[in-house]
Amino acid sequence: MKQTLMPLALFCGAALLSGCAATGNNSAAAQTSTAQQLAQQYIIIDTHIDVPYRLHKDWEDVTVATQRGEFDYPRAQAGGLNAPFMSIYIPASYERSGGGYQLANQLIDSMEALVGRAPDKFAMAYSTKDVLEQFGSGKVSLALGMENGTPINGELENLQHFYQRGIRYITLSHSESNHIADSSYDLRRRWNGLSPFGKELVVAMNNIGMMIDISHVSDDAFYQTVAISKVPVIASHSSLRSYTPGFERNMDDDMIKALAKNGGVVQINFGSSFVTMMANQYGALRKAAAKQAGVADDAAFELEFRKQHPYPFATLDTVLDHIDHVVKLVGIDYVGIGSDYDGVGDSLPIGLKDVASYPNLIDGLLQRGYSAADIEKILSGNFLRVWRTVEQYATQQKAG
Repeated sequence: MKQTLMPLALFCGAALLSGCAATGNNSAAAQTSTAQQLAQQYIIIDTHIDVPYRLHKDWEDVTVATQRGEFDYPRAQAGGLNAPFMSIYIPASYERSGGGYQLANQLIDSMEALVGRAPDKFAMAYSTKDVLEQFGSGKVSLALGMENGTPINGELENLQHFYQRGIRYITLSHSESNHIADSSYDLRRRWNGLSPFGKELVVAMNNIGMMIDISHVSDDAFYQTVAISKVPVIASHSSLRSYTPGFERNMDDDMIKALAKNGGVVQINFGSSFVTMMANQYGALRKAAAKQAGVADDAAFELEFRKQHPYPFATLDTVLDHIDHVVKLVGIDYVGIGSDYDGVGDSLPIGLKDVASYPNLIDGLLQRGYSAADIEKILSGNFLRVWRTVEQYATQQKAG
């Protein structure tokens, strides 16, 4: 489904810029042109964008340019974003209060309504076939992933319901442990990994064709999931613990090796607190300062603290370092992008501030010597391989 590259895109890779310069083109301009061209010619899949919950809390018309947020149709077109996974995010509190099933359906409704209002700009995507067929149409393909399995409510019938509604991956838990799995953020290890139902759910997700997302889960839950799953799993929006020691939400090197052995893919989260230690510790430093001053760590204090101690934003290069690390550790076939746009607040790196920024990422990859074929794998090829494998396994199970 990719178009034939023009000679500039074929020959102006990072390693050959000097040759391009000899033709009279400015090398930096040629590099930028190549990146923009690749962004339009290759499918870009970002596996985690929090638009549904953002619009639920603060509605805007994303069919046109918006004042807030990191996603709208014009910026998606400019950045070459073809297939964002819209996050059906259910806050962890719904595990206790109830209502997660209803909220999930409301958020799915909102995405279907978006397509209904602008069918010339958006289309639902329920399969790899849909993504491939819709590519080049000018439409942004909206795939759906559920962030937090709370709406399953311990009933496999609900898994079937959400599959029929278009959900194609489920993040097993979120910021607190739930009835499926322990959370990396929750020190109360309720299950020491997966619950009995969680283990049953992994098998059921394999059989139905639903990808399993291990972002947010505890290390034990991760290892149990990859041991049970018959197909590759994904980390839809995770970065690397080697850059943020002690931050269990990210993946360590042994986990990345296990994920690669499973055939899965880690989709790098762009948030500064996910990719640099300084940003990761910023909140703790602010809380300590508030405690020392004897004041509440509220919005006013945060604003004043930020004035005196500017937030240490990551950069494009920091995100590229995470991609490089995965490639050096396990190879090019196990890394992709899961930005967490609209989900990490004002913490996005310099150079990757919204969905118009993917050409910057591509430009950085070119400068680091990645080939066009490698870049295509990072942008979508690796994830499509996993998704297709999950689909094929489910088809075999239904046929058998």
